[in-house]
Amino acid sequence: MKIKWYKDKQLMNINQKNKVTWLTYPAFEKFPGIVHGFSTRLGGVSQGIYESMNLSFTRGDEESAVRENYRRLSAAMGFSMEDIVTSDQTHTTNVRVVTEEDRGNGITKPRPYTDVDGMITNVPGLVLATFYADCVPLFFIDPVHRAVGLSHSGWRGTVGKIGKVTVEKMTEEFQTDPSELYAAIGPSICQDCYEVSEDVIDQFREAFEEKYWDVLFYRKPDGKYQLNLWEANRRIFLDAGIKEERISMPGICTCCNPLFLYSHRASHGKRGNLGAFITVR
Repeated sequence: MKIKWYKDKQLMNINQKNKVTWLTYPAFEKFPGIVHGFSTRLGGVSQGIYESMNLSFTRGDEESAVRENYRRLSAAMGFSMEDIVTSDQTHTTNVRVVTEEDRGNGITKPRPYTDVDGMITNVPGLVLATFYADCVPLFFIDPVHRAVGLSHSGWRGTVGKIGKVTVEKMTEEFQTDPSELYAAIGPSICQDCYEVSEDVIDQFREAFEEKYWDVLFYRKPDGKYQLNLWEANRRIFLDAGIKEERISMPGICTCCNPLFLYSHRASHGKRGNLGAFITVR
């Protein structure tokens, strides 16, 4: 399968084991105590519009297929599916501190919470998991305090700067120094594919200084706009105190690669979900 990398720059590594394929960041792989990755469509058992590594229990796929997908992905990436803790994404900026009692939430037992778009933890073995099909995954590693975070940032989360909220929460809970963090923006929709209306852009004008507008969006002759969520979240990381050289970019668009990654826009909503995962061993 030919993969289209943004501007022909491959910024993530492609991993495969037992036909399961997932993506990782070179900068994160130097931490032996951290396991991380972003799933692709490849290596699962789901059929039809969910083909094949669908990780959503709520989009109409067979539950047994989704569970087998989790089993396969977990085995390939090197953790137990029973240790996964899932989000409940509703485009908020709520970030939950995940503790031992959360182990298995959304996988082996029901989640006792709602409206959680970000999660952080320093508990070894807990696997944070958030889900995507065009929105932006945000990864965080604090190698000093051995803590990690994952947040889901669609356009609403980006306007609300959930990336900065996550950093502040890690500082509050784990004494994280933002300058010591490593962060990454995950596979998601690129600016070329992401057309939005002016009411969305108005909120970005309020959230970001005017000097950044030219790199965040541009207006087309038809009055629609092309929005750059990658650059918006990179700017949020920098404003939160993360060093530029410690930020990894995705270089791959979900909408440009609909056979490799699920895309809500490319599929007109007929799709499964991808997953972002991170854990401290």
